[in-house]
Amino acid sequence: MRKHGRPNPLCAACLRRYARPDGFEAVPHQTARTPFHGEKPMSDTTAPPAAAHGKAAAVFVCILAALAGLMFGLDIGVISGAQQFLQKDFGISDDTLGWIVSVMMLGAALGALVAGWLSSHLGRKRTMILGAVLFVGGSVLCGLAWTPEVLIVGRLVLGVAIGLASFTAPLYLAEVAPESIRGAMISLYQLMITIGILVAFLSDTAFSYSGNWRWMLGVIAIPGALFLLGVAFLPESPRWLMMKGREPEAEHVLQRLLGNRDAIAREIGEIREQLKTPQRGVHMFMQNANFRRSVGLGVLLQVMQQLTGMNVVMYYAPRIFQGMGYDTESQMWFTAIVGLVNVLATFIAIGLVDKLGRKPILYIGFVVMAIGLGVVGTMMKLGIHTHGQQFFTVGMLLVFIVGFAMSAGPLIWTLCSEIQPLKGRDFGIGCSTFTNWVANWLVGLSFLPLLNGIGQAETFWLYAAFNVVFIAFTFWLVPETKGVTLEQIERKLMAGQPLRRIGQ
Repeated sequence: MRKHGRPNPLCAACLRRYARPDGFEAVPHQTARTPFHGEKPMSDTTAPPAAAHGKAAAVFVCILAALAGLMFGLDIGVISGAQQFLQKDFGISDDTLGWIVSVMMLGAALGALVAGWLSSHLGRKRTMILGAVLFVGGSVLCGLAWTPEVLIVGRLVLGVAIGLASFTAPLYLAEVAPESIRGAMISLYQLMITIGILVAFLSDTAFSYSGNWRWMLGVIAIPGALFLLGVAFLPESPRWLMMKGREPEAEHVLQRLLGNRDAIAREIGEIREQLKTPQRGVHMFMQNANFRRSVGLGVLLQVMQQLTGMNVVMYYAPRIFQGMGYDTESQMWFTAIVGLVNVLATFIAIGLVDKLGRKPILYIGFVVMAIGLGVVGTMMKLGIHTHGQQFFTVGMLLVFIVGFAMSAGPLIWTLCSEIQPLKGRDFGIGCSTFTNWVANWLVGLSFLPLLNGIGQAETFWLYAAFNVVFIAFTFWLVPETKGVTLEQIERKLMAGQPLRRIGQ
């Protein structure tokens, strides 16, 4: 997800491939399979009413699970509007404020480290329940915080919750959603993240009139509690149940989700095939230099995504608008506009990624982001004195938002999934996801010191320069994977071809 650096901010194309260890979506076919548990051979006839009921149940389950994305977005966006008010109440420095903002990402990195183990041992459902409990507890603690230290602890707990949810919820969706709606349901998860950010910005704007930062931070416990209640009624992932040898329970879940006996038999057979391919990522990383290249590229891509400067805008938007000369009310409303543009621009990537390809969109995105931030920095250097100059500067910042949301946000996650070979995919994606959170934490922690140290204009020029450098990185290192199967990518990678040639 995290579009904005959030690991489980994975896009639909990425998760459709990640949903199955062989990297491909299930394709309906007529190959006969062995009946399970003494069942009579199934005919090719379908049961439309049962199938329709199963699809409706699956959509409901997936929508409920996708609400984890809403929590994710709320947690990312809510701190933005609260900063100036809590800083005034506590009388804290920018350094302490930087820790309050960024410690959530550190907690998310820790949560992501243990999420794989927990989801494997406890199950997808119980891990999401744990994440929801931590989210509610962390939100309440932030709202009640009586010292900056307590607020930092609350933000850390929230981060762990997001790390767990951002790993487990997309995985659960990928394993539960029927193949006919899997792409739409996973896209919904991504959209919920951006909507959560927008809702958090709007909530902050509403509470900004009273300056009540405690309500800003604490109110997100309400959707967290609703999510916790809903998750309690979700079924467990059938794939996880079969991993644990609980095939009758998996069949029962699939009956609820699919309703079609032929589809159930096909799904059971495909899961059996998946489980025959064990993950050997650590061993491969130690033994195979070509695999280390793909892991290294995944790590680099995540660092690139964070150094575009997007999360700086998400976390510190009111502070940025303050530097443009806007009052508190205007700062909050423009921050909400940033969230809205972020949501709308996401659809550009969804519509173009499989038409133009990954690299052309990345080129366009990095150029747009470099121009946007470069102009914003220049305006701040020259001085923003009139309303026309203010609106122009805001417009260029929104151009930057569009550039990110249509390119590096979703496509980095797509590429990180596509370039990893089958037997090491979990390990490779895990490394890139952890890198995303750590880089996110460092960027969030360093922005205010940079702003106070080298100046506002110079800070934006620095991030603009990073985007220019990333154009070269994309040309020399990033493969074009549009229309290329994961098997073809893996063969070229393991044959030692240059990274940029392992795709088309």
